[in-house]
Amino acid sequence: MKSDSYWRGKFKRFFLILIFLAFLFFQTDFQKLQALPMANYQRLPVIEELRLRVPSEFKATWLKAEKEIWEPWLSSKDGFLGRQIFWNKEKEEALILVNWESKKLWKSISLREVNQVQEEFEKIVKVSLNLNENPFELIYEGELSKQI
Repeated sequence: MKSDSYWRGKFKRFFLILIFLAFLFFQTDFQKLQALPMANYQRLPVIEELRLRVPSEFKATWLKAEKEIWEPWLSSKDGFLGRQIFWNKEKEEALILVNWESKKLWKSISLREVNQVQEEFEKIVKVSLNLNENPFELIYEGELSKQI
């Protein structure tokens, strides 16, 4: 009887450990297991994502300034692969997707240089619309990476 109780206790502990290990195994995030090492991440293509508030009445001016200021400047940058511009009429919001050869090349552009181009862009917009401030508020900026 004592022996029987002893084996039951061992058997219960064994199954509890087995259940615990199964729980841990199935809680593993397989996406993290397949994640790329950081060294490779810097060399992979990346998409810069920008969302802006663009009121309907200023849409034409915004597009014109984008093509006159940002497009030529971006085209001169190493690693620039192109961009797409979208506009949502209901939200009065723009989405700009800028394709870069790699995050390393994109991030090698100095913030000072980007700010200079932005100031030029805003100056042209304010003069065109006879406004004192830029009506195109940046809502979000981020990046998208291609998943394997």
